[in-house]
Amino acid sequence: MSKIIITCAITGSIHTPSMSPYLPITGDQMTEHAIGAAEAGAAILHLHARDPQNGRPSASPEHFNAFLPRIKQNCDAVLNLTTGGSATMTLEQRLAAPMQAEPEMCSLNMGTMNFALYPAAERITDWKYDWEKPFLENSDDLIFKNTPRDMVHVLHEMGQKRGARFEFECYDVSHLYMLKHFVDRGLTQAPLFIQFVFGVLGGIGPDPENLMHMKLIADRLFGDSYTFSVLAAGRHQIPLITMSAILGGHVRVGLEDSLMISRGTLAKTNAEQVTKIRRIVEDLGRDIAAPDEARAMLHLKGGDAVAIR
Repeated sequence: MSKIIITCAITGSIHTPSMSPYLPITGDQMTEHAIGAAEAGAAILHLHARDPQNGRPSASPEHFNAFLPRIKQNCDAVLNLTTGGSATMTLEQRLAAPMQAEPEMCSLNMGTMNFALYPAAERITDWKYDWEKPFLENSDDLIFKNTPRDMVHVLHEMGQKRGARFEFECYDVSHLYMLKHFVDRGLTQAPLFIQFVFGVLGGIGPDPENLMHMKLIADRLFGDSYTFSVLAAGRHQIPLITMSAILGGHVRVGLEDSLMISRGTLAKTNAEQVTKIRRIVEDLGRDIAAPDEARAMLHLKGGDAVAIR
């Protein structure tokens, strides 16, 4: 098996500050968490931004710029910027920071889908900010829009014009076929880095059988022209990503995907989760990929070719 890439998703846009006091929301917190994750072994850092005043998901380049330069100056990890942002943002808003930063990697959600977060609101009684409860509860009528036209726009603006490679986020089997469609049109090329996403209400469920099926279909569609990684929401995080490591895939951890380090215990840092999965995969006999090894594996343009200064 090749070396294993650990991706760490630092904050995301799903969890809210009332769910954990350790969720990073300010530029200083984002910087500290990201550098710590890189030092613990994460080769790729998947990055969203938040408004530092209230922790609300943000697409503002100003908020991204509060941590991107400092992370780049203090570690060699690959910076992977979201193009998904939040389902409440327009495509133009979601692309504002990535187009300015011209990173080595971007995420790209491979379809329009329901993104239902509202069950989480039932577990919270004390809210820190007034935006959180309606943000979660109103997701019972929320659609994350990413049409074929939207995806072509992202592939053109970030891939063809700015040289970014993609973390193709596939929340269901249908998303694999959509990706194959774009490959057939020549809009993206191998090697593909596909992130199988499990456990988001609106996407495929967090069942081991679903991981096997996603891999089976991806093998059939893409052969040896792709590599896969796995992320799983909440308590499903460690079991499914461990399964990915056993199958020869890569892994993603981070407070975007799960706030916990073990049952009933909140993770205080992203580095804790990186350290935990690193121990597991090394015990399985997998070697950790350093950032430059990940760059070579994924054919990235290199950290010196980005616009983050």
